[in-house]
Amino acid sequence: MPDTPARHLVSTKFSPPRIGTRHVPRTALLAQLQRMQHCKLALVTGAAGYGKTTLMAQWRQDRLMAGAEVAWVSLTVEDKGYTAFCSAFFEGLRRLGIEVDIDLLREDTTEPALQACVAIIVEAATQLSKELYLIVDDYHHVETPLAHKLIQKLLDQSPGNLHLVLVSRVNPPLSLSRLRVMDQLAEIESVELPFDLAETRTFVEENLGTDKINADELSLIQELTSGWPSCLQLIVIMLKNRPSTRSILNDLVWRSSDLQSYLSEEVVAHLPEELVEVAETLSIFRRFNAPMAAAVTGHANAGELLQRMEDENLLINRVDSEDRMTWYRFQPLFGEFLSARLERRKKDIRALHRLAAHWFAGHSCLTEAVRHASLGDDVEFAIQVIEQSAPKTWSLAYLAPTLRLLERLPEDVLFRHQRLLFLACITVSLTSRPERAKAWLERLQASGLSEHPELASGIPLIHAAIAVQEDDSERTIALLEPVRDAPMDNPFLRYMLLAALCVAYYTAGRYADARRLFDIHPIPPQDRGNDMALVAESARLTTYIVCGEIGVAEPLVSELLERSTREGGHRSICANLCASLLADAFYELDRIDDARELIANRSGLLHSSVPDVIVRTNISRSRLDLLQKGPDTALAFLRQQISHLRSLGQIRPVAQLLGEQIRVSLVKGQRNQAVELLQTLEEIARDHSSEHGGRAELPAIAALARARILTSVDSQAALQALDEVRHYADSFQRHRLGVLADLLRAGVLDDLDRPEDSLARLREAVENGRRLGLVRTLLDEGALSEKLLSRLSQSPLDTPLRQYVDELLGKLTGPCAPPLPTSRSRRTTTTGQAPQLTPREREILSLVSQAMSSKRIAHTLDISLDTVKWNLRNIYAKLGVSSRYDAMVWARNHKLID
Repeated sequence: MPDTPARHLVSTKFSPPRIGTRHVPRTALLAQLQRMQHCKLALVTGAAGYGKTTLMAQWRQDRLMAGAEVAWVSLTVEDKGYTAFCSAFFEGLRRLGIEVDIDLLREDTTEPALQACVAIIVEAATQLSKELYLIVDDYHHVETPLAHKLIQKLLDQSPGNLHLVLVSRVNPPLSLSRLRVMDQLAEIESVELPFDLAETRTFVEENLGTDKINADELSLIQELTSGWPSCLQLIVIMLKNRPSTRSILNDLVWRSSDLQSYLSEEVVAHLPEELVEVAETLSIFRRFNAPMAAAVTGHANAGELLQRMEDENLLINRVDSEDRMTWYRFQPLFGEFLSARLERRKKDIRALHRLAAHWFAGHSCLTEAVRHASLGDDVEFAIQVIEQSAPKTWSLAYLAPTLRLLERLPEDVLFRHQRLLFLACITVSLTSRPERAKAWLERLQASGLSEHPELASGIPLIHAAIAVQEDDSERTIALLEPVRDAPMDNPFLRYMLLAALCVAYYTAGRYADARRLFDIHPIPPQDRGNDMALVAESARLTTYIVCGEIGVAEPLVSELLERSTREGGHRSICANLCASLLADAFYELDRIDDARELIANRSGLLHSSVPDVIVRTNISRSRLDLLQKGPDTALAFLRQQISHLRSLGQIRPVAQLLGEQIRVSLVKGQRNQAVELLQTLEEIARDHSSEHGGRAELPAIAALARARILTSVDSQAALQALDEVRHYADSFQRHRLGVLADLLRAGVLDDLDRPEDSLARLREAVENGRRLGLVRTLLDEGALSEKLLSRLSQSPLDTPLRQYVDELLGKLTGPCAPPLPTSRSRRTTTTGQAPQLTPREREILSLVSQAMSSKRIAHTLDISLDTVKWNLRNIYAKLGVSSRYDAMVWARNHKLID
């Protein structure tokens, strides 16, 4: 191909892409690039479709706004040669005001010619007073070593005001160690480019509109794509064109012809056949390393090919591991794409699983060994792995493939293998199937454990785990306290004992005993990553949530969630348990969006766990639905869950959700429905009135629901019911419930025209709420909360308590706090008295006057869009208007805002 003079180059080569109005600002990455103003080079590397070009277009705008000169060069495959590269590169420099004659290097490519060229560039840049940025996009097209040599010399000698930005799919062959040492290099690598969940939400909402995708679907999209921007774009297009496909989102994405074409053309097309074949074979594994790849694929150079995949950013990521091996996995959708290609090659996939099973077993990776043996239909080898495994290797992750194996295994085979049966009993006892666990445990005990007597010490623990599932904390304590301090060599069983006994203690209201367990039996540093040890830690932190110490719990649980996710992954059992705890804390703290995201797409927490986790997660979900989607959605969810939990025999969760269903029915004005539901709830409480442990809460649950219904018709009976609730809260130290009971009691006393008693009870509730860090408990009663807190704010209060009350009044913006009727608002204005807007409402109204959109207001105040909407509805009602403009004019005329 003949050389192309610079003046004939296509102008679009030097034009950055336009940034549409619906782009996602990469705020965190742009903040990293701020260092670039002190660096000679910024290097942005990542796989195809990860938004490198869009990021640099945003960075270009940032630099232009800062007064710098910025030029853009987009390279293509035609620029791989030296002269073609120089033509494009020098034209980019010319647009910065640096003139370089291409003829300098057309004929002479010697060292002196290169040095002379660099000297001209450096001298010209020095003469310019502005900061100069040259962005070279798609640098991976450059193949000639001379071009890299030119860039290297320029980096070694460039002045402080000349900044080079290279954007590439692969790391360029440049020597960068000196720049790193001198802090002259800003780097953004492939692992940093994917969207995080917040950015994915912004992208989806900008393109589809708000409230088009729910939190579960958003979480699924993020999990499937791993934040891959190009794939997100395809999903948005598909959902926009075919909204009905949301129900099959999991299959829809990777089978999309557009995605298939993109991966084929942009990622796979130019790769060597051998590399693609190895990648396809490895795609069926969750993780792989060089030795395992060589064993399974039969390619001796598999390790070199893996290194090349990583170097070229082929949608492959490293996986954290405790061993010294380097483990990898593919981006999920890319892995699905490759495995589909593998199936089309008619490869014997079961044989590959069997090869992997033997390799993993030989390297003590028992979880993967059992999983792949099962997938390879080699059940005997799976049983052999389990039978021969040492107890110290057991873990929750190990039990997961064991459970899948059990579901396929005839019981007569299971009963012939004692160790397998023991593990089966443990596995099932930790799920919501206590009856099956009892039957299997009876069979295990009948066998006498003659083959494995060392497992006998675990029998009481299985009984205790079943008791936890049956909400029998007293039996759990009776079983485990005698063996609490006995030596136990199996760390899995030791931490299982700690977790079960801790749950039993806090269910019985014995928080000090629960926490003291971990003083007597501290978890050593080397076990902090053990998954059952993490579960035991989550049980300890649950004590703070259950007794209502939300302010103490939130940072502790946040740290444990981060550690659990790092050690076991987003879907690990401990990560799920921590997500349930933190969602409860976030909801209580009025961090609604954060709470929703935590439990999104975690259906196991809603359906099958220990009773306490089921209750907590379902209540959080229903209250989030009530706040964000309204009472109809919340009621539909509660009906569905109550039906499911009844089928599992989960008595306390059913009662709790019935109580919540009564509350929501009253919010919606369905009093008759609430009364019918109360009859069912009272019947459950009577049937279990003599029970202890977790089910001792049943009468209090019924009493709270009864008090809500009786408040408006029989105040004295309502007070008696609330006394019963308060007694339970005091006996079991359920301080959140105690605050709620006091708040409701203050309302009843107010109805009885006992203002001093009402105010005293309200003050006690608010003081305790502030001490515990509560928010939603004092807001969720809506109109009652507004009335009582407004009255309390008129009384003498110390500064901390007044601030707390003012903050609560500013947050009273939910469906449980309906706006005042329009007629009432108009009556207040005719008397000359301005409506009482909360501080938050005034703040939002002020931003409305600045012509801000609701979304912009939410971003500015760091609140959810739903909160803005509820506040606006309250404002319209209080001012007696129906639009943003009317509200703004009215407020200005009455001097509510400037």
